[in-house]
Amino acid sequence: ILAADESGGLRALLNSAPSGGKGPCHLVVDKTGNSLVVANYGSGATAALPIKDDGSLGQPASTIQHRGTSVNPKRQDGPHAHSVNLSPDNRFAIVADLGLDKVLVYRLDAAKVIITPNEPPFAPVKPGSGPRHFTFHPSGKFAYVINEMGNSVTAFSYDAQAGVLKEIQHIGTLPAGFTGSSYCAEVLAHPSGKFLYGSNRGHDSITVFAIDPERGTLSVVEHASVLGKWPRNFNIDPTGSYLFAANQNSDNITVFRIDRETGKLKPSGTNIEIGAPVCVKFVAVK
Repeated sequence: ILAADESGGLRALLNSAPSGGKGPCHLVVDKTGNSLVVANYGSGATAALPIKDDGSLGQPASTIQHRGTSVNPKRQDGPHAHSVNLSPDNRFAIVADLGLDKVLVYRLDAAKVIITPNEPPFAPVKPGSGPRHFTFHPSGKFAYVINEMGNSVTAFSYDAQAGVLKEIQHIGTLPAGFTGSSYCAEVLAHPSGKFLYGSNRGHDSITVFAIDPERGTLSVVEHASVLGKWPRNFNIDPTGSYLFAANQNSDNITVFRIDRETGKLKPSGTNIEIGAPVCVKFVAVK
């Protein structure tokens, strides 16, 4: 854990703590600032750690080891928790497990730093899909998981009271006729709730989907080139005006303007050169 100064710059190492498993790859802080929940890809475990008053971390207070396999013996011979997101009301932690082809749902007690399996404990996706990252629709009524291995997105309806996901659609991210190798990475809903974006590593594009406001289902708008290679991650600025694509294998971040009517992406002309970018985050600076 690193402390930041008033300008947002990093100034000091506070501490480090075990992640509750092997190969931690994704984490989230709950809205109260009391709990950190982490997904461990290597061992396939999810853990919750307490955040102390000074921002440092305590030892894992709650750890759940995932169990099982799926249909791909090379990638799915065991659990691989790839991401964790919190529900809008901060009551549930949603974990996409690539190795199990499941989106697991845990109840979160942020005050006690405890996660427990929900009932039902997961929503399945198509075997061999490899769910990677997850996002809620701004309305809270729908949610989406992008499937790394299946080059697809699974759309769900979401029961906020019960924390239950129910599949409503499974749709591909690649254009018809594409025969190369490609792997999905990031997925985000636009703040307006009108569009969904997903990245394709190999095809090197962002797939733009329109979202049906009543049903939450998706339809493809375009496949926009990222003007780089291997878009591992991207982010949308808080105003919803720009998309920043982090192209890991071409050492650049490309910036696109977002058409608020169609969702389409137009290159802004800004290209940021940076070594192997894998994540873009926006930080509020006081």
